[in-house]
Amino acid sequence: MAFLHAILLCLIFTTVVSQSFIQISPDHRKIRIDDDIYCESWRFSIETNDAGYWSTIPERCLRFVQDYMTGDRYRYDSELVAENSLKFAKTVEISGNGSDAWVFDIDETLLSNLPYYELNGFGSEKFDEETFDSWVDLAEAPALPASLSLYKELKQLGFKIFLLTGRSEYQRNVTEKNLLYAGFTGWEGLILRGPSDQGNPAIVYKSEKRAELQNEGYKIHGSSGDQWSDLLGFAVARRSFKLPNPMYYIS
Repeated sequence: MAFLHAILLCLIFTTVVSQSFIQISPDHRKIRIDDDIYCESWRFSIETNDAGYWSTIPERCLRFVQDYMTGDRYRYDSELVAENSLKFAKTVEISGNGSDAWVFDIDETLLSNLPYYELNGFGSEKFDEETFDSWVDLAEAPALPASLSLYKELKQLGFKIFLLTGRSEYQRNVTEKNLLYAGFTGWEGLILRGPSDQGNPAIVYKSEKRAELQNEGYKIHGSSGDQWSDLLGFAVARRSFKLPNPMYYIS
């Protein structure tokens, strides 16, 4: 009798516990996940490139992206990328003949356009080339502090620095002015889109320009960018380092 009583209690306990954990029914399959949890998962999917192409951030993630970009986490993430980059760079045996290169993207890699995006929805609004170009013309984008420190360290180690940007050739003067204003000096080359590059996807354009550097005899040990199109394709670096950017995507 005692044995049957124990079994009965066990069955009751199991049923109660099961009901407390398993509450999914056909009528409750679309439960709205907490926005912060959802947006953290969304950010993970875009930073890993699992999401593929996307045009604007989800409306429910506006506050999340704003808090991330203006808070400590963006700075800490950027610092960790720079730390890992420098750790790798110090393992490279510099040849001394000037052929050891590192390639940087510019926007959201060396320079921060956060002042612009603060006024334009942090990526929740469709990109407007005209207003962005007006911002570029001001040449006031600040440096990403971690990237500036990495840039200087790489120069001291003996790397030749190439800046490979999706900006157009007509923006060369304002881009150089902004880089100098932000503290970047002594780059080996600044590569912008020329007339023949217009219309090419970023991943193709940047691959072609890296291939040209390699054909000139440079060894691209490292590459830094906030977009996967900065890093993937062909003629890739030995190591590529992706900086965070949940505001926009360039293919």
